[in-house]
Amino acid sequence: MLMRTDPFRELDRLAQQLIGPGTWSKPSAMPMDAYREGDEYVVAFDLPGVGPDAIDIDVERNMLTVSAERRPVAKADDVQMELSERPLGVFSRQIVLADTLDAEHIEAGYDAGVLTLRIPIAERAKPRRISIGVGTGDRKEISG
Repeated sequence: MLMRTDPFRELDRLAQQLIGPGTWSKPSAMPMDAYREGDEYVVAFDLPGVGPDAIDIDVERNMLTVSAERRPVAKADDVQMELSERPLGVFSRQIVLADTLDAEHIEAGYDAGVLTLRIPIAERAKPRRISIGVGTGDRKEISG
């Protein structure tokens, strides 16, 4: 139901770790899981240290875009940084949603640094049973 948009995602992720944090012009990718649970797809994004007010979720046609920004924590003037490994900057992810998903009814929740999107499967994509009509028995014979 979900299609990846970038076949070189792992290479980009490795390059971002070597180059540095994302910027508004070149955001870093954020890790995610996607799975089906009953009649909906669930997509979970890891965004530790990002407040809910710093997350944007947009849907345009069938393109879902999630972007977030992690800013540095304000420090006192007398603080000297010894080690800084947590990435700062902009994180973004785009997912192409299949036509079988209902993009109009996406629900978003944020808990413990994990953004969870629940995307229902469209009614037209759910399996359904088709009844068979029984004829009246009026058959016409074709003569040739």
